[in-house]
Amino acid sequence: MRTAILLAGLGLMACSPAADSPSSETVMWNTRSGAPPLVIAHRGASGDLPEHTLEAYALAIEQGADVIEPDLVVTADGVLVARHDGYLSTTTNVADHPEFADRRREYLGHTDWWVHDFTLEELRTLRAVQPQPNRDQSYNGLYNIPTFEEVLALVDTAEAECDCVIGIEPEVKHPEEFAEAGLDPLPILNQVLLDHGLYSEDAPIVVQSFDAGFLIRMSAVAPVRLAMLYSSPDEPGGDMNGYPLEAVAQFADGLGANKALLLNPDGTSTGLLEEAHALGLDIHVWTVRDDREPLVGETVEDELRALYALGVDAVFTDFPATAVRVRAEMAGE
Repeated sequence: MRTAILLAGLGLMACSPAADSPSSETVMWNTRSGAPPLVIAHRGASGDLPEHTLEAYALAIEQGADVIEPDLVVTADGVLVARHDGYLSTTTNVADHPEFADRRREYLGHTDWWVHDFTLEELRTLRAVQPQPNRDQSYNGLYNIPTFEEVLALVDTAEAECDCVIGIEPEVKHPEEFAEAGLDPLPILNQVLLDHGLYSEDAPIVVQSFDAGFLIRMSAVAPVRLAMLYSSPDEPGGDMNGYPLEAVAQFADGLGANKALLLNPDGTSTGLLEEAHALGLDIHVWTVRDDREPLVGETVEDELRALYALGVDAVFTDFPATAVRVRAEMAGE
């Protein structure tokens, strides 16, 4: 069984204001390790800047995030880049480029421009946009689509400046579809991790995916830690591919769970966290957003407090500053 603690013991709190408070060293949290829960910047500080840009990741680190999360997809020439979707219309200005009009096609039941139809050089001509219409649109068209290697270089620079460790939690998107297109992300990812000194069990990285088959393949060849993403037992593609939690614990170190799976409407535990912890799995919960209705309570602060009190080991959030602040307040109490 893969039972390594994901990131809590790696000193990742050094960049966070909560870590600078003496009280955070004495508070016993309900996490699996007893360490303070980590704040994971979901797609960077994506509530403030266009998601999956170097600028959004850098802002998240400035705000005190312990971990940044780049979603990874593969270009036509086999390069990992940071995008949430396999298509480009919602997060880039590709529709404004007439030279790519003929690239728009139907794939997987959706008509769009697909990342794996573009080389990295072609993607460099695009710019990121904010996909959420209710968020600040003033940064649209300013930032590039970064490669995974550029994200790692950004982390290296930030770590040198803060003399701390910043975790990385990449999600490999649609690995089976990319593999069928001749662009298997597994060997590409393994090589990048090797090149950056991250190919070890104690490296500050956790690779996550909704695809159990990909995680099983990776667990057989790579020493890095893995997390099974879980949306709902009734959601195709989000149901852990039908594997029970006991089986997941054989090839993964953590569970990236939808917050609705952890808390009942009255704020009590559903029991999933306790079951996962008993199996040696850390719980990384998603996604807390300041501009969405909270799962429990009346405010996002209420939701964060409920999740922290429950004992989640990490929280994905689009607004890292809020999650860091609430954690510090709880530590102070």
